[in-house]
Amino acid sequence: MGSFMHCSTRWSAGRRAAGTGGLLRAVVGWLLCCAAMLHGVSAHAQAAPSIAHMEVERNDDGLFVNASMEFSLPSLVQEALQQGIPMTFLAEAEVTRPRWYWSDEKVASVQRFFRLSYQPLTQRWRLSVSSTPFSASGLGVSVGRSYDQLSEVLGAMQRIARWNVADAQALDPDSKYRVQLRFQLDMSQLPRPLQIGALGRSGWSLAIARTERVPALATP
Repeated sequence: MGSFMHCSTRWSAGRRAAGTGGLLRAVVGWLLCCAAMLHGVSAHAQAAPSIAHMEVERNDDGLFVNASMEFSLPSLVQEALQQGIPMTFLAEAEVTRPRWYWSDEKVASVQRFFRLSYQPLTQRWRLSVSSTPFSASGLGVSVGRSYDQLSEVLGAMQRIARWNVADAQALDPDSKYRVQLRFQLDMSQLPRPLQIGALGRSGWSLAIARTERVPALATP
């Protein structure tokens, strides 16, 4: 609202200016001001990462999560990637059973690691995915794929399909559960100097979460 009033003030001042030249400058200034205001609104809208969709499927084999996330890479993360520094992201799913007499019981917890890197020579992006942390000496047991565009690799990171987060043996058919899904930049995998410099800086911040309730398994 304040930006709109500022643009209106510039418009009024321009109209009071003498001659066609003053009016033209007022129109151009007003259009530029509105464009800047709309850009600011758009940037603010894009700056709210979230887990837009999350569904927990329960069947005789256990619990499975499907999810879609919406986020863009923080500015400093993109800069580090462009300089050849790999980034690791962590998806975690925790299954708990509510208890009225005590704290919730932790039933299962699984993790999925995403290692994203940029290859300047080929100008391609590389994404490796593993269920265990990447070792310091290599990628360990992981599945990797290369992408031409950053938007393509982000699309792959933002989708989770039928992730088995708890086996049937760990679940009571008559109990209800909660599943919390978290996704974040794994700061512990950054080089030590970057870990220190990243503390408290919004340009490194990426952390989203969502919780869904799971009803008891229906009996025939």
